Amino acid sequence: MKSRYVIFASALLISAAAFAQKDQIKNAEKALKGGDAQGAITILNDAENMVANAKDTEQAQFYFVKGNAYLDLANKKVEESKNLSLSAESYKKLIDIEKASGKQKYSTQAATSITDIKGKLINSAIADTQSNKNAEGSKKLYDAYLLDKKDTINLYYAASTAVNGQDFDAALKMYEELKEINYSGKGTSYTAVDKASGTEVGFSNAKERDLALKLGTHEKPKTETIPSKRGEIYKNLALILVQKGRTEDAKKAIADARKTNPDDSSLILTEANLYLETKDYEKYKVLVNEALQKDPNNADLVFNLGVISAGAKNNADAEKYYLKTIEINPAYANAYINLSVLKLEAEKPIIDEMNKLGTSAKDMKRYDELKVKRENVFKSVIPYLKKANDLDPKNEDIAKTLIGVYNALEMTAEAKAVKAKM
Repeated sequence: MKSRYVIFASALLISAAAFAQKDQIKNAEKALKGGDAQGAITILNDAENMVANAKDTEQAQFYFVKGNAYLDLANKKVEESKNLSLSAESYKKLIDIEKASGKQKYSTQAATSITDIKGKLINSAIADTQSNKNAEGSKKLYDAYLLDKKDTINLYYAASTAVNGQDFDAALKMYEELKEINYSGKGTSYTAVDKASGTEVGFSNAKERDLALKLGTHEKPKTETIPSKRGEIYKNLALILVQKGRTEDAKKAIADARKTNPDDSSLILTEANLYLETKDYEKYKVLVNEALQKDPNNADLVFNLGVISAGAKNNADAEKYYLKTIEINPAYANAYINLSVLKLEAEKPIIDEMNKLGTSAKDMKRYDELKVKRENVFKSVIPYLKKANDLDPKNEDIAKTLIGVYNALEMTAEAKAVKAKM
């Protein structure tokens, strides 16, 4: 009789706990409906230790209400990033619970909310980067990636944003993860202009884009090839490792990448740049020649060789590669810009010498010679700046440089014409 009483008493205790938990969930729902999301979370946190023993339906309801409460706080801009992540975490728990039980009541709503949270994190990250809060933006992009690991581009953007925010420890972990999943980012983008807003929008595939064109909601379709981002990824990974004194790790990372992706020519340039950074010029030259032999008519590859050569202060090779780039692709704006920059570098030593001259007859004669030399530098750069301006008319830096050159040569009419188009 006594043992029966003990069992009966235990059952009463469990039943009472279950009722208490139900009441707490209801109270949390009431608090949330009344606008007190923080109060709802406090109530649910007090009931957290009982959730594991509750029925699947009650566990799902618990995490659904909790997810809604965190999302409500995030929508009110209360620790937005943190609460968006906590909300998504709660929703994911309820989805797992309902998936295991085979009974779905809240999963569809939770999945929709997770998609909404992912969008909010990305939009908030964009706002952060525009305000130069790159470290915060990077974390939000990484949280968005964690919500949907199939959308790997968010991991790539998170790493790039971390670099911009000088958070190299975080960037290193992300680049290593990109390396682990062998991310390339190579693909095709399908865009069209939304007639209502006038903005260009992207589509998942050509079929979706073409349907929008047929419906008449969009126009001006564009299909572009997205090049591999492996070169950039491994370049940044290597630079961070070198910065941390892990040069051999950097070399191994790129060597492994090339073995895994033998047809990705951007990795040759990345490896070449690494040896340039470590002042191993012989190895650098070998890799440069290998890159040229592999793909001699790749404008991007040849242009990057020009950039690397300019970085090595080998201006003759840099000019050769930029001219070769233009020969391959006459509309390659950046080649004209970099050629202009390269040629304008010749002005500095001329100016330095002019500033050191005195007022003697000999010095005045030398001054006139240098003045002509400086004018010739400006004249030589005009064709490249004009072409760059034609190809990229919205680039104010190009226009301002061209105006400055015209003014230096007293070509007032030409300077005014460029300024009028700005």
